[in-house]
Amino acid sequence: QVQLVESGGGLVEAGDSLRLSCAASGRAASNYAMGWFRQGPGRERELVAGISWSGRSTYYADSVKGRFTISRDNAKNTVYLQMNTLKPEDTAVYYCAVGYGLAYVRSTYDRWGQGTQVTVSS
Repeated sequence: QVQLVESGGGLVEAGDSLRLSCAASGRAASNYAMGWFRQGPGRERELVAGISWSGRSTYYADSVKGRFTISRDNAKNTVYLQMNTLKPEDTAVYYCAVGYGLAYVRSTYDRWGQGTQVTVSS
């Protein structure tokens, strides 16, 4: 059973940057996609970014394109989300997820971390 542990959330001001990390453990298999979801107050959980096993294929929600960058280090079983030019509307709990399938498909992901809070003040 895979376990995912996120880190790197916090309270920042608009325009600041944050880097989220997620370490996966307990899964010996390969070829899985990794992604980041977020859920803001009163909103549904949305897929923010996804990355294929090789890293050659990435997906971004329109709301974060050009500001967020997803990357992964398979040797460390870790996925990262670099978030730049943060906005108050980015405020949410951010969840790391893994699964087998296409990185840009929400239903690909079936294992979740506990989430990390990101709060952006105006």
